[in-house]
Amino acid sequence: MAGRRLSLRTIVFFGGATLMLVPAIVTATLYAAALQQRGEQLEAEKLTIRGDLSAGLLARRLYGVWMDVARLATLIDPSNPASARDEIQFMSRLDNRYSWLGITDLKGKVLAAKDGMLEGESVAQRQWFRRGLDVTSAIDVHEAQQLGNLLPASPDAYRFIEMAAPLQRGSSVAGVIGAQLNWKWVAQGLESLQASGIEVLLLSRDRVVLFGPPDLINKPLNIGSAHAANRVTTSFLSERWPDGKEYFTVVVPTIRYVDLPSFGWSLLIRQNANDAMAGTRALVRSFWVILGAGALTALALLFLAAQWLGTPLRRLSEAAEALLHDPKSGVPYSETRFEEAARLSNALIRIQSRLMAAFHNEK
Repeated sequence: MAGRRLSLRTIVFFGGATLMLVPAIVTATLYAAALQQRGEQLEAEKLTIRGDLSAGLLARRLYGVWMDVARLATLIDPSNPASARDEIQFMSRLDNRYSWLGITDLKGKVLAAKDGMLEGESVAQRQWFRRGLDVTSAIDVHEAQQLGNLLPASPDAYRFIEMAAPLQRGSSVAGVIGAQLNWKWVAQGLESLQASGIEVLLLSRDRVVLFGPPDLINKPLNIGSAHAANRVTTSFLSERWPDGKEYFTVVVPTIRYVDLPSFGWSLLIRQNANDAMAGTRALVRSFWVILGAGALTALALLFLAAQWLGTPLRRLSEAAEALLHDPKSGVPYSETRFEEAARLSNALIRIQSRLMAAFHNEK
């Protein structure tokens, strides 16, 4: 026996649904992907702008201290240690950025310093002193050496950035002024650059985290963004970090302003990818919900349309089958919904009339 054929209603409904939904779903999928991509681009632009601004602000803050040290080198007279000590003490009270501030003679002996720390001792072997004999210089952050027993115990109390400049007297160098910039001041400046959900990380030349989440500080960072810090341009990456979470990360490879010496630092600006894309994903979900609601409405209307088209043909088919068994069966329903059904209805009525006429003639 031949298999059961599909009804017109089924063909119209499923055929129409396929022709309607397949293009809609393909187009919607491409649109949602484009929307997702655009959301990532906007996040990248936002983080890049924040990264460039953060690097610029940090560099300017350091440059301001560096220039202050250079100016002090022109104001303090190493030939009068008592007066120099008073000036240094006055500056220290005005500016709490310095853990240590002092001047030395050409042999590295400390002549005057903040709170008298290290006075009379030699700093001739210190890098800042040797560099400061020639030019205004800055030394990357490191742990305290000679000041370890002289400073109060507190977080970051023993970490400094050292700056130095030659004490010029006329055309000759009379000594060196040195300053140890408290790392806590640098960390506070970096904290002020962070925003809700956005973290700023400072990396050393060796990719060690100098500032950032507590679980990463003083640890080497071996991920793609850290290795990208050696590039010459700002870059954006989406990658998994050691905590197992996906982050959007912008790498600012250099922190530089005017002629401030480079420490080899780089900035990483990161944001949890799920948090960053939450708004875009909510928009995509809303889009799919609206599309789904529209599709369900369209399917319901398509079902009613298929029902409307199939009903006349079903009634005419039933009437034709009835005529085969009994020409005197009821008059076929006069279909008027569409032309083809009306013509078929009229034809069946005429056929029934002829069959009835032939039946009476035979009698």
